[in-house]
Amino acid sequence: MGYVHPESLVDTAWLAERLDDPKISVVDGSWHMPAMKRDPAAEFLERHIPGAVFFDVDAISDPDSDLPHMMPSEELFAAKVGELGISSDDHVVVYDTNGLSSAARAWWMMRAFGHDKVSVLDGGLPKWMAEGRPVESGAVHPRPAAFRAKLNRNLLVTVDDVRANIDSRRADVLDARSAGRFRGTEAEPRAGLRGGHIPGSFSLPYTELLNPADKTVRDADALDAAFDKSGIGRDRPVITSCGSGITACVLALGLHLVGRKDVAVYDGSWTEWGGRSDTPIET
Repeated sequence: MGYVHPESLVDTAWLAERLDDPKISVVDGSWHMPAMKRDPAAEFLERHIPGAVFFDVDAISDPDSDLPHMMPSEELFAAKVGELGISSDDHVVVYDTNGLSSAARAWWMMRAFGHDKVSVLDGGLPKWMAEGRPVESGAVHPRPAAFRAKLNRNLLVTVDDVRANIDSRRADVLDARSAGRFRGTEAEPRAGLRGGHIPGSFSLPYTELLNPADKTVRDADALDAAFDKSGIGRDRPVITSCGSGITACVLALGLHLVGRKDVAVYDGSWTEWGGRSDTPIET
């Protein structure tokens, strides 16, 4: 069995053949946990795929939220993406410097705002460089473009939606964090958060969707097997969650690739749920 939506994942050879295509917009969507003390914007200046622009998930977010990189308004998203030189006619290809961790967040944001011509680069920058493909350094100055954004609310859920789902069980909740964080036996990387998981949710660390050697996405049969093993139902809607809404999008990408249509991301994820005193927790 192959991917149902293979266009959502492109390989390095595919991109290399199209680097000079003016309708291909390459985006570095790298993001790192604050504790890692890595600066993705600085790393972009040091090394990026030729013609790429930097998609800053922290800057392209709701400026009025106390939570990290929450979804912005349609107007802000359209303005920020347009400033990157990306138009509504472009095919966007997103990569990150880990192989696949945060690129899926930019992929999901694009789709959530109505832009379906978006793909993730399988294996990301590490695979690109391992194959000896070209990189460049320095700042980029794209020509602004016109980008339209219309939020698809079906791809996004809030804390109130998740709270209501505990009783209704309308959807299965799938958690991308490590098994230890899910069980509450491993400390949360963000200070002040309780340990554990949303009641009734299932665990599937996002790394289990990737081939360990090169961080490429596993084949469709392996993805299906991982989702089945997690406990979620094949015919059930799914809400994905993680620490702050980043790697939840890796699960959303995997579900999309195998044809699961009713999938939404809990944007606030554990930073919101575990940081509140009025949300129930299981360990």
